Amino acid sequence: MEIINRKAKFDYFIESEIEAGLVLTGTEIKSVRKGSADLKDTYVRIKNDEAFIINMYIAKYEEGNIFNHDERRERKLLLHKKEIRKLKELTKIEGYTLIPIRCYIKGEYAKISVGICKGKKNYDKREAIKEKDLKRLES
Repeated sequence: MEIINRKAKFDYFIESEIEAGLVLTGTEIKSVRKGSADLKDTYVRIKNDEAFIINMYIAKYEEGNIFNHDERRERKLLLHKKEIRKLKELTKIEGYTLIPIRCYIKGEYAKISVGICKGKKNYDKREAIKEKDLKRLES
């Protein structure tokens, strides 16, 4: 199952991507495998040389019991220290941020593709809509 953040490509220029592991509890991984997750309005923050994904929605697992998870808790990302330092330096540059692009299952593990992004201006977004409409009319 793959969950894609469609809004990210519209709102940001994606400079590069990096793959990270995602620390999940038992009921969370079951919900992700079912496709009950959303990356809308999520971002990555680096605190104390650790990366966390903020505001990611994973629906409660229906068959879960009292140990079910909180839907929007902070989840830790698994990255090497060198990668975290590199991302920290890049986010210090004006206008750059870390945005999750897609979440997917690789083998038995949940992975997140994190994009190093620069925000688009309104005129860039209008240009993207215009190109999309022209392409649709031509075909």
